[in-house]
Amino acid sequence: MKHLRALEDQSVYILREAYKHFDDLAMLWSMGKDSTVLLWLARKAFFGHVPFPLVHIDTGYEMPELIEYRDRLCREWRLDLVVGQNTEALAAGMGPQQGRVTCCTAMKIDALKQTIAKHKWTAIILGIRADEEGTRAKERYFSLRDKHGEWDFRDQPPELWDQFNTTFPAGSISASIPCWIGQS
Repeated sequence: MKHLRALEDQSVYILREAYKHFDDLAMLWSMGKDSTVLLWLARKAFFGHVPFPLVHIDTGYEMPELIEYRDRLCREWRLDLVVGQNTEALAAGMGPQQGRVTCCTAMKIDALKQTIAKHKWTAIILGIRADEEGTRAKERYFSLRDKHGEWDFRDQPPELWDQFNTTFPAGSISASIPCWIGQS
């Protein structure tokens, strides 16, 4: 339990650092287990209140029960929810029949980029697990993205002794996916 408590304390600290250093901050919430744990940690970090919006990217293919759960939790916990959706792709008939990569790019990645651009967020909190994919293990807690939302693992400054890099070069933080804060 000591190890879990240390991880929880570190997560609370990182969430507070993100809130302190980024004015236009939002957090992704897929309603999956990882992002819901992150939501719980954010509530813990800010004494039951989440001081930044949650972003749910709605593909239009979620189960109605999941949307009901999302909306109920947002009401009960007084969460500021922003729902992003690629309505143009949906209207054009985009769906799983076009293939997983094509569909997910349009319905998730493009929708996320559109939503970030619309709201002009400069930092996004996201729950990722380093054990799911090898490249994710190279993520920093504050990972730089370029103006197109691309991440280069070679361009990540070290984060030593809880000294996090929260200052990025001009032009690197943009309306795309500029900064991800990962929990591993």
